[in-house]
Amino acid sequence: MKKTSARKPVKAQTKKLLDIGRKYYTAAYKPRETIMDRGKGSIVWDLDGNDHVDFGAGIAVCALGHHSDVLLKALTTQAKKLWHTSNIFFTEPPVMLAEELVKASKFAKRIFFTNSGGEANEAAIKLARKYAADKGKTPEQREIITFTGSFHGRTIATVTATAQPKYQHGFEPLPGGFKYCAFNDFDAIANMVNDNTCAVMIEVIQGEGGITPVKPGYLKHIRTLCDKVGALLIIDDVQAGMGRTGKLFSHFAEGVVPDIVTMAKALGGGMPIGAMLTGEKAENTFQFGSHGSTFGGNPLACAVAREVLKKLQSANLQRNIASRGKQLVSGLNTINKKFGMFAEVRGRGLIIGAELKPQWKDKAGDIAEVARKNGVLVLQAGPNVLRFVPPLTITEKEMKLGLARLEKAIENYLASAK
Repeated sequence: MKKTSARKPVKAQTKKLLDIGRKYYTAAYKPRETIMDRGKGSIVWDLDGNDHVDFGAGIAVCALGHHSDVLLKALTTQAKKLWHTSNIFFTEPPVMLAEELVKASKFAKRIFFTNSGGEANEAAIKLARKYAADKGKTPEQREIITFTGSFHGRTIATVTATAQPKYQHGFEPLPGGFKYCAFNDFDAIANMVNDNTCAVMIEVIQGEGGITPVKPGYLKHIRTLCDKVGALLIIDDVQAGMGRTGKLFSHFAEGVVPDIVTMAKALGGGMPIGAMLTGEKAENTFQFGSHGSTFGGNPLACAVAREVLKKLQSANLQRNIASRGKQLVSGLNTINKKFGMFAEVRGRGLIIGAELKPQWKDKAGDIAEVARKNGVLVLQAGPNVLRFVPPLTITEKEMKLGLARLEKAIENYLASAK
């Protein structure tokens, strides 16, 4: 593949599918003007035959890249045996995955499987409230503290936990029992945690909040505050977990033991799956009938997730995350020296954000679209931050190509903005 490739003309089939999608989808999404068709590694091709370096990985989902032979084998092997039974019965893939995830977590005792990160966070919210209720806490004493800039999901409870009004507007009345704290403010959280707090829910690196990591010592500070009042510490690891930071779980680098961890996205490598891990304190809180999920622990998704988990724990992959992360940050800084667009490049491993300077406020979406037209897929983390969450298997050559195309895209964007 060349550093920049001439874009092929739009086919009639692409136009037809775009028209059908616009007609029948609700307007909740605003897909780009292309039809993605196939992928391999960190490259995806659209229906017109254009190749794109994927710096988005399906929003941090395709951790092992596209069309992984290992995952394909796991999926097809299980597909020939059994697709679904419900949680009325055990099946081998979720049983084995449960054991493997619990052991890998180094803290958990039990697991609850879901289909998504939002559902995993919903389960965590319910578990924390039920835990408090079992301790004799009244409804008023079951408050959950979350943080400004957070994102925890789109269900009515998780969107309320998400301390960003733009996601909540129009969905009122919102459920009560949530309080919001300034992120990374040591004094603010110390003043908020009290006997009415049943849990504190936090992302170690805020995703939608601009790829913003916790400050050193902040998570330990919260752990101490929770312990003083008997509250649970919930880590939302949906985006930053499963190897994304270079550690299997994002809190590993913080030296903190949580009570609950939620995960999804990369866990399935592209298959829909989520999970909630719970430690010793709340391991027996959910009893028969407390919670449920028809598709949670689906054998197909769990068979694939088992292979994903094995790969994520390999030393070779962890070294690649570290190396490619350094390459990405270095490349973005080089681009910034040339064009001066970024106020800051931040993150860990392969979850990196490039915050735009004030003169390009609210332009992240426009830049991402120009990048697509130049053969590289980039995400936003809010209107002012470009988000880079490529497959964890991305090669040095693929990263170099993607950065070259991004540089050309920014050059084109600035030329058109004059």
